[in-house]
Amino acid sequence: MVERNLAYMGDEADIDSIMRAVRDDFLLCARGTVWLRYEADFEPLDMGVQPSDPPAESGLLGGLPGVGMGEDGVQPPEAISDERVCIDYVHWSDFLHSPARRWKDVTWVARRVPMTDEEMEKRFGPDAMTSLQAQAAGSNKGTNQTERAENEGKTHVWEIWCKSENYTVWIADGAPVALEVSEPPLDLTHFWPCPRPAYGTMSTSSLIPVPDYVYYQQQCDEIDLLTKRVNKLTDQLRLKVFYPSGDGAISPAIEKAMRPENDTVMVPIPEWAAFTDKGGSKAIVTLPIDEVQKVIIACIQARKQLIEDVYQITGISDIVRGDTQASETATAQRIKSQWGSIRIRDRQSELARFARDIIRLAGEIICDQFQPETLMLVSGIKLPTMAEKQQVQLQMQQMQMAAQQAAARAEQMGQPAPPPPQMPPQLEQMMQQPTIDEVVQLLRNDSIRGFQIDIETDSTIEPDENAEKQRRMEFVQMIGGFLQQAGAMAQQNPMLVPVMVETLLFAARGFRAGRQLESMLEQVGAQLSEAATAPKQPPEPPAEQMIKLKTAEVKAGAEQRKAELGVAQAEIEHRAIVEQARGEAAAQALQQFQAQPAYQ
Repeated sequence: MVERNLAYMGDEADIDSIMRAVRDDFLLCARGTVWLRYEADFEPLDMGVQPSDPPAESGLLGGLPGVGMGEDGVQPPEAISDERVCIDYVHWSDFLHSPARRWKDVTWVARRVPMTDEEMEKRFGPDAMTSLQAQAAGSNKGTNQTERAENEGKTHVWEIWCKSENYTVWIADGAPVALEVSEPPLDLTHFWPCPRPAYGTMSTSSLIPVPDYVYYQQQCDEIDLLTKRVNKLTDQLRLKVFYPSGDGAISPAIEKAMRPENDTVMVPIPEWAAFTDKGGSKAIVTLPIDEVQKVIIACIQARKQLIEDVYQITGISDIVRGDTQASETATAQRIKSQWGSIRIRDRQSELARFARDIIRLAGEIICDQFQPETLMLVSGIKLPTMAEKQQVQLQMQQMQMAAQQAAARAEQMGQPAPPPPQMPPQLEQMMQQPTIDEVVQLLRNDSIRGFQIDIETDSTIEPDENAEKQRRMEFVQMIGGFLQQAGAMAQQNPMLVPVMVETLLFAARGFRAGRQLESMLEQVGAQLSEAATAPKQPPEPPAEQMIKLKTAEVKAGAEQRKAELGVAQAEIEHRAIVEQARGEAAAQALQQFQAQPAYQ
């Protein structure tokens, strides 16, 4: 139930785009984080219906929304119509926490949220807007032009969670007093509504991360400088011609021949004799560009070496970038690929840890805040309530009492007793299921509830299709060979079936493809183990023996019925004789009475 609610929550919150934004902050600034909050929509409550739980807290920042009052000044009762867990991406510049060396030593965390006037009034009421009008003009001081354009007409509100004092504070930028101070709207195990940020490179002295760009910033500056120099030198790679002036008609002809748009052109020269006397083409001098070309080549080589230095510093080898050499062997490329993945394994595990913490925190909010109706509606799992089970039990007791009375009446009348009432399969299955009340009680018990959520590294990277196919083929071959051997052993000794089932599950968990079938294998294995350990019924006798047994049963039944008829007939004759004797005795007594003399 919790897993399906988490899957639906991830789709609704678009967790994929959120994790991509966190990844970008993690790579650029060495810190990425999110913020989780619980929201609920309310509707007027029918006075004849009582809610299963009191309305939970909600709102834009995790608090209670503004609720209208009735005419008599009393808030009308409301019920939760919809509830959800929201995951908000927090920009690295909008997140703050107290100075500390380790995350568990942090005493407060805060995030900045830009809110419109309507959102402010809905969340904090009209009084908050009145107090903010005086400082509205300076609410966005210190922001650059881009941020002012994006947040135009909005007020920056800081939401601060203080763990040491166990309270939350909402305060606007530049406001003299806090907008609200209250208890935390969520009762979480680790208090924070956000997981530990996804940190990059850090030292052991503080939680201030060091972006990777700092380590190769000097090389990047030199690369930029060389790139600008190459671009300027490239502009100098133009053909520049010098020729003597004052030759009249010769100068326009030379100028026409040297135009860039003239690839092949024939230019007539009127004073050819004068042109040849001055040396012809030797009279035209071009600016040498060979030296410029050599300088450009040297700059490109230096820039290439700097880029290689950046790759070495960041650990991005050529095999990770897909750049290989034809002379390298497959073994050499495989070794480089392994070492390249080792360099980025820490980053993969950090993002996997961050995603796992998000899911665990969302699961805790779902278990603590969601109503039973929401849990069943989102998960698609219908569980009976305690009242429904008690009603079914009461109906079965009434049916059993009616059956007992019918059996007693049949026994008095000498008729066979009716069969006992049978519970319908659907009701029997419902009685075997736990109630939604028991499930909610379990989920909201912190001492019993535990989340075993693990996001594997291979599920956070792009899978290799060939490797995935190879794993699946190995898994199928392993299952086929094992079942063939286990079937023969199970026939000889059924007591080994539970051991073989556990062995199969142990082997399947080692394959990535086997994790998806693990629940199905557990169900089938439990059924096989139960069938193997159950007492076996004696084998049925052959057909001839069955016929003889049936014939003997029929004869015995006929003789028994004949004997019963004989006993009944004898009893009837005995009753007739007794009645006849009683009649004769009564007649004789009457005659004697009549023969006696009458007394005066």
